[in-house]
Amino acid sequence: MIAHLARTLPRNCLLALTLGLGLMACAPDPKLIEAGLMAAPEPQLIEGVYGAKDDGAFLVPAVPVEKVPSQFLRQSVYFPTEEPAGTIIINPATKHLHLVTGNNQAIRYGISVGKAGFEWAGEALVTGRKNWPTWTPPPEMIDRKPELAQWANGQPGGLQNPLGARALYLTTNGVDYGYRIHGTPEWNSIGRNASSGCIRMINQDVIDLHARVSDNAKVVVLNADGSYPKGLKLPPPAPKPAPAVVPASLATDNAAGDAEMVLNPALLRNAGIGVSAAAPATSPAPSAVATPAPATAAAPSPTPSVTPYAAAPAGKLCSIPLVNGVCPLPTLGAIPPPPTVSVP
Repeated sequence: MIAHLARTLPRNCLLALTLGLGLMACAPDPKLIEAGLMAAPEPQLIEGVYGAKDDGAFLVPAVPVEKVPSQFLRQSVYFPTEEPAGTIIINPATKHLHLVTGNNQAIRYGISVGKAGFEWAGEALVTGRKNWPTWTPPPEMIDRKPELAQWANGQPGGLQNPLGARALYLTTNGVDYGYRIHGTPEWNSIGRNASSGCIRMINQDVIDLHARVSDNAKVVVLNADGSYPKGLKLPPPAPKPAPAVVPASLATDNAAGDAEMVLNPALLRNAGIGVSAAAPATSPAPSAVATPAPATAAAPSPTPSVTPYAAAPAGKLCSIPLVNGVCPLPTLGAIPPPPTVSVP
């Protein structure tokens, strides 16, 4: 074809065509690719970037790349976009973060995104960048995982810190919603829905990204279907557990007339809620026929030991013996089951 054009086109036209073909080879035209007239360039794996890395105070361990799916390793890719160089575009569906580097070109990193119920989409700005950041779990996370209370005042940066080697802090319209792009020591979580909304990266990758982006860089988190978001879409707030409620039918006013309600043990026992199967001993009904006394007195029976209450599901029970079947305390507290008492 080129030879035919060389015979039929003037020299200057042929030179322009050759130059145009050369430019297309460097920067493919998305329209030609979409029309099927040109194949998209294959991603180019960036070699030798996941070895152990000396990062000042810490030595970042090497990543076993043979255990990471190839599509989540750092690569230079063809990426058609109208966004300028320096923009970060995140696709939660494919678990990829793209850093636009030029005309339809980007560096692609594998990422981990939010679990079900923690997904979000929208635009943000990088308004903070930190090396080996301190991690402070939010109160709602501590509610879900009480063992994190030890870090309520912050976990210092380090190899086991969940934020990894670097963190990019994101805000939208000046509001920090708690989302970050950060490293992670859990490299095997990359390619999964594993976070509480933050974007996780392999530590070597987040170090590289941190060095390439600037403050106030634009970040776009695409919708689940890969489309551009129209405004900020946040996950719904997690529902708080409802407080335990004692049905009115299982309560009775206390003797002092307080507005507080106390548990009526007889009603609880009838309802089968948190009451020991053993009931307080009662005097036997008198016999209609007199029985002669035995010649010798029988040994007294041991006083039965019973537990008037067993722990109810809510753990809110009377801690002392009942008075006329009613707890004499004015209020109920979350108390442990009372000790076994002897019935007189």
